[in-house]
Amino acid sequence: MKRKLVFATNNVHKLNEIRAMLGDRIEVLSLADIDCHADIPETADTLEGNALQKAHYVYDHYHCDCFADDTGLEVEALDGAPGVHTARYAYPDRHDPEANTRKLLDELKEKNSRRAQFRTVIALIISGEEHLFEGKVEGHIATEKRGTEGFGYDPVFIPEDTGLTFAQMGPDAKNRISHRGRAVAQLCDFLLHDCTTH
Repeated sequence: MKRKLVFATNNVHKLNEIRAMLGDRIEVLSLADIDCHADIPETADTLEGNALQKAHYVYDHYHCDCFADDTGLEVEALDGAPGVHTARYAYPDRHDPEANTRKLLDELKEKNSRRAQFRTVIALIISGEEHLFEGKVEGHIATEKRGTEGFGYDPVFIPEDTGLTFAQMGPDAKNRISHRGRAVAQLCDFLLHDCTTH
């Protein structure tokens, strides 16, 4: 029987990315699919902490095997910011991707270094056991937005050795090298191999 896993998100972009990567081997359910409409807290001061917090919330309240992710854009010249505040960089109380990108470009105007990395941590809780997977991609921040694909900071993040922003790549090309793609590859490997005995 096909394994079902809840992905603790209602972000349609993330859901589509992960469903595309897992293919038809594992059925990925969203929070809406299990009728969870709570604003799950993300109050930890690390990506790992936030991912675990979200996964535990779903596991404890809905008793489903699940995973959650947290992603941070860490910019060298900004001492690792926005980091854990990546999704709410411009406004602490809401997600506004356009405003986040504008703020980032403004903050970097006077900086010499534009080096940055994207990091995704996935927390999986399966049969009550915790597992963590991390993916990262290094690159730099463009001076202006380029491209129309993707979401979030994709129009300004240029992965190393590509010359293109994530938003200038198609989803397949992005998934092959992205931070989330690398973390999900580890998750898939674990689910498809290590869990065959469960």
